[in-house]
Amino acid sequence: MVMGELTQETDVLVIGGGPGGYAAAFRAADLGLDVTMVDLEERPGGVCLYRGCIPSKTFLYLSELIRDAKRAAAMGVRFNTPTIDLVGLRAYRNSVIEQLSDGLVTLSKGRGVMRIQGRAVFENSHTVRVIGMETTHIRFDHAIIATGSHPNPFPGTDFIEGGRIMDSSGALALADIPDTLLVVGGGYVGLELGSVYAALGSRVVLVEVGQRILPGVDQDLVRPLHRTLQQVFDAMHFKTGVDTMEEHPEHVDVTFSGAVDRTDRFDRVLVAIGRRPNSGDIGLENTKVTLDENGFIHVGQQQRTADERIFAVGDVVGGFMLAHKATHEGKIAAEVIAGEPAAFDARAIPAVVYTDPQIAWAGISEEHARREGIPFQVQRFPWEASGRALTMDAPEGLTKIIADPDTQRIIGVGVCGRTAEGLIAEGVLAIEMGALVQDMALSIHPHPTLSETEGEAAEIFLGSATHILPKRKRRQP
Repeated sequence: MVMGELTQETDVLVIGGGPGGYAAAFRAADLGLDVTMVDLEERPGGVCLYRGCIPSKTFLYLSELIRDAKRAAAMGVRFNTPTIDLVGLRAYRNSVIEQLSDGLVTLSKGRGVMRIQGRAVFENSHTVRVIGMETTHIRFDHAIIATGSHPNPFPGTDFIEGGRIMDSSGALALADIPDTLLVVGGGYVGLELGSVYAALGSRVVLVEVGQRILPGVDQDLVRPLHRTLQQVFDAMHFKTGVDTMEEHPEHVDVTFSGAVDRTDRFDRVLVAIGRRPNSGDIGLENTKVTLDENGFIHVGQQQRTADERIFAVGDVVGGFMLAHKATHEGKIAAEVIAGEPAAFDARAIPAVVYTDPQIAWAGISEEHARREGIPFQVQRFPWEASGRALTMDAPEGLTKIIADPDTQRIIGVGVCGRTAEGLIAEGVLAIEMGALVQDMALSIHPHPTLSETEGEAAEIFLGSATHILPKRKRRQP
């Protein structure tokens, strides 16, 4: 250790200030522990707040307003063509981020969490060095790694700030509204941001090496969105790969192969082909922490790594890369350190795609059940039979329930349609509490609402759905 360098001691060191990190820090402080949080950002929030979840949902909401204005024409209300004010859009996004960021700073101060800006690197299993700050060493009893992940670049290219080949952060900077945008990847990031740019006026082309968008999500949930995107996007090419990208000052030349075999020119390209964990260059080789072949940190149900002093949560441990999963894991790690009986045992981790229509699901999907040989029974309620959906001009949706055929216990729920983000919560609760389809069917849902579709999907199992014809029962002789 260099003479004059400072050393600070803490009960719990949290590395990373995203949803997993600050949730862990806040929970540990609430449980009476002395907590220090180190992050590259000046304020808590992480990628989710500054360059991910929050700015993307802000723009998605605005793009939904634009599409709703167009829908209204069929209802007898006509609006003028929207005027896009990029400065105003960015200002609104920044105001949302600032308000949430201010709140997290206030919560940190109120809980007595010490925040340090810098990059923490493990020197051993009880000390880190913080690069770039006056406090250069922190000695801890326990550490929680919540360093997140970063986007995969297209091979042979880099994401350069202000460049025409963009990752999600670059797209959310909203430097301009390109006339043409290529989206590489049919996952939720590409679909969400492609939808935003299409609503703002870009001609969007999506290319996916697989056979369809959202691989791994049940096809019946994806189908309504696919039909909508065929109208919203300029083109969607499947079974098509990208061979090369060549960036120029005013455009990007892209060569395709597969179902489409040609070279096209685009104003900008969004690369959305997955994410990698931020587990390198943080000194894990100086600890007992182990990684898998993809760089994700190995943890158990209590978020413990192979090093007894060190825990890990969020994207860096793999699985569903979702903010709410990271938050849940962060709280578990803090509680275990504090001696509480906690472990990750969630039956249902909800996922939401914030497109229009939205898609949300939780629990066991049909695809997973078939792949694993899990017995299941499924019933679907089409939104064209929902009065509330028709009043909103949103009949393309559906709600489905997946149940154990023997016990009728709900094991999975899926929703495609408006506000699926909120509707899925009832399904999560049903799965977690071990509810039967009878429980959901016999719970009175308000009319007219989209939540009724969950009640009626459950009633189909019982043969008592009001707005769906039941299967005819044979009379006994």
